[in-house]
Order: sequence, then structure tokens, then C-alpha cells
Amino acid sequence: MEEPLENKRKRLIFRSGHRGTKEMDLIMETFAKKYVPGFDEAELALYEEILLHSDPDLYNWITGKESPPANYINGVLEKLLKHQFVS
Repeated sequence: MEEPLENKRKRLIFRSGHRGTKEMDLIMETFAKKYVPGFDEAELALYEEILLHSDPDLYNWITGKESPPANYINGVLEKLLKHQFVS
């Protein structure tokens, strides 16, 4: 049985804010709250894949310390990399 879209959105937003490191919790949660409600099913799948990456990798990509591997770049990751975290 497939998960209802609204449940998936809620789950991804929750997971975004409960990653393990405070910095990534804040960055990912603000991004998720802003964009996930408007994501379609394909974008939600891409975002869920992004959440599988480790905090250090994501943090380095977001801060520009490292470039993400070319095979991971997609529209959702590009939005994340441009996201301006404001507390």
C-alpha cells in the first residue's frame, strides 16, 4: 500500500528537523517547511533520497566546502543548495 502524499510530506518535514546535528536540523527543517508542502510526488522522492546522505556530506555541499557528486545533482538539491537559512 502506497503512503498518502500528505503523510509523506509530514514524515519528510519531521525527518528534516531530526537528523542528529543541530546545524543540519535547522537548515533542513527550514528548507522542508518552505518547500516540501509544494513538492509533487517526484520531488518528494528526490528529497527523500537527499535525506539519506550523511549530515557531514550535506553540510559540506550546502556550505560550498565540497561539490556534490554530479550524479546527485537534481532540481531539489539545487533548491537546497540555494536555500538561505535564517533563524
